[in-house]
Amino acid sequence: MEKIVSPALQIEELRRSLREHEYRYYVLSSPTIGDLEYDALMKRLEELELQYPEWDSPDSPTHRVGSDKTEGFVSVQHERPMLSLGNTYNYDEVGDFYRRVADGLGGHPFEIVAELKFDGLSISLIYEDGALVRAVTRGDGITGDDVTANVRTIRSIPLRLRGENYPRLLEVRGEILLPFKEFERINSEREAAGEPPFANPRNAASGTIKQLDPRIVASRNLDAYFYYIYSDELLPTTHYDRLNTAREWGFKISDAVTLCSTREEVYAFIDHFDTERLNLPVATDGIVLKVNSLAQQEELGFTAKSPRWAISYKYQAERARTRLRYVSYQVGRTGAITPVANLDPVLISGTVVRRASLHNADFIAEKDLHEGDYVYVEKGGEIIPKIVGVDTDSRAIDGQRIVFTEVCPDCGSALVREQGEAAYYCPNAEGCPQQQKGRLEHYCGRKAADINIGPETIELLYSRDMIRTVADFYHLTEGQLLSLPGFKQRAATKLLDSIEASKARPYSAILFGLGIRFVGETVAKKLAGAHPSIDALTAATAEELIRTDEIGERIAASVLHFFSLPQNRQMIEQLRAVGIKLEGEATVAPTGDRLAGKTVVISGTFEHHSRDEYKAIVEANGGRMAGSVSSKTSFVLAGTDMGPSKREKAEKLGVQLMSEEEFLRLIEA
Repeated sequence: MEKIVSPALQIEELRRSLREHEYRYYVLSSPTIGDLEYDALMKRLEELELQYPEWDSPDSPTHRVGSDKTEGFVSVQHERPMLSLGNTYNYDEVGDFYRRVADGLGGHPFEIVAELKFDGLSISLIYEDGALVRAVTRGDGITGDDVTANVRTIRSIPLRLRGENYPRLLEVRGEILLPFKEFERINSEREAAGEPPFANPRNAASGTIKQLDPRIVASRNLDAYFYYIYSDELLPTTHYDRLNTAREWGFKISDAVTLCSTREEVYAFIDHFDTERLNLPVATDGIVLKVNSLAQQEELGFTAKSPRWAISYKYQAERARTRLRYVSYQVGRTGAITPVANLDPVLISGTVVRRASLHNADFIAEKDLHEGDYVYVEKGGEIIPKIVGVDTDSRAIDGQRIVFTEVCPDCGSALVREQGEAAYYCPNAEGCPQQQKGRLEHYCGRKAADINIGPETIELLYSRDMIRTVADFYHLTEGQLLSLPGFKQRAATKLLDSIEASKARPYSAILFGLGIRFVGETVAKKLAGAHPSIDALTAATAEELIRTDEIGERIAASVLHFFSLPQNRQMIEQLRAVGIKLEGEATVAPTGDRLAGKTVVISGTFEHHSRDEYKAIVEANGGRMAGSVSSKTSFVLAGTDMGPSKREKAEKLGVQLMSEEEFLRLIEA
């Protein structure tokens, strides 16, 4: 008599089988069944899940197809900051890093793990009880975007971990990549459809993971490699062993990871992959070196921006020769015109390059570029292509000298060039569409008004005449948003909530978001501290502005010009009318040595200052910032919503948790 298997057991067995085949195909690259057999198993599982919806599960292989649209992305704070690494470019700098590690460890022996540095989008994955529950982009290192629905479509990322001996709560960090083969396929399709091609695989991966439709993400066949795991539960005590453990749990770990016991072995690894990396199916731009022992990593600690126990080595740019077809021009948000070389396609560092930056008119004149010239192209930092030379011996007799455009390519206005400036500018700031859209996008940036909106939505709103200046964001209605293609109720509500939340942004952030020429984030903070209201700043003379720290004549002149324009003053009044914060920001804190010799960790959110401002206060008073709690931590500046793992570790180590009020009293004492 044939044994009857329940639907639940059939579903679970099909999932187990499909997960195993996905792992063998996408991670191990050694499939054991063909596509037809795999598709038949997937179809059977889909039928059973449709017939028995009570047995559906978010970690089922059927959910990799991305069947539902997401409605915007939610910002999520990382439990542990995703810090960037310091860069080295030659053997001497690698040797300096090696000596610093040796000195920091008091001469004790140590090992270095050498890995490839993949050129993609950094991602943090959170697993609970072996199931993927959240995927967050790096963002600014403190907060990122929740892109879980899109990451679920990447077949080399396990939705459920293999084996059983994994922590209840696990964070895994890695890089999402677009393989070269897929990059070429997608760009061919985009060009055939009349769409601009992606500049490089990294841009394509980043743009893909931020799509609102997971089905588009699924169609682009992204890949992922992983390089670090965290957990408060017991894990192997070395980085190398942790990577091998992660590989056993189903994560794709590079086969190039090598354990080095000497500096010479590190150099040998670098030499080997200087050429071998060009044969890889995905983009790399260097090497990452990490101290192997986790205890030694903790002993070495962190600077404010990066760990002392890790560093990256960047390879020299690869050069290629190709033909210059023609020059086109782009318009930035400040009106600056950037020339772009359009090239015959050429392969550089595994990427087909079709366009390269020409910087400005002086660069074109200096290189004496002619139409049809053969030029030498490098990829700066393995990412941005640039022309570095011209093969004049191959120049055609009838090639015409390239002359920089005299009019704006977007609005047709005559260009201007100020004395001492390298760039030409379009003076039609209010009527040039590209400048307007650039300013709108800049204002919404994370370090400015922090409005959760992408360039595609801004383009839609602009094309329908719903926004022209940043003040127009605050008059958008739900009905207008719901009239946009692809917008649903939840997306409209989230965007309107994000716009409303921007009213609480600090005055300096809004000042930065206004897009005043030469006023970056740091300069905006300096101006806001010295002139604690928009009215005070507007009324300031050139002499008063120049007396502000780090403000010179050029910045002062730009600020005066901005506030002299009636349309800008009108926009400021419109922002004030809707409740934007345009005053009340005090200069950060007195400097001194109150925190000399102390190591401080900041966690949570605060009422009186931002995390960045508190970081500046700590450093201005002689303290040192650290990203994680250790036995060397002097105290934790603990705000609301402090990370539970940091709190638990601080309490376990007996590290003081200092409130915001206690900290300010300490500084002001």
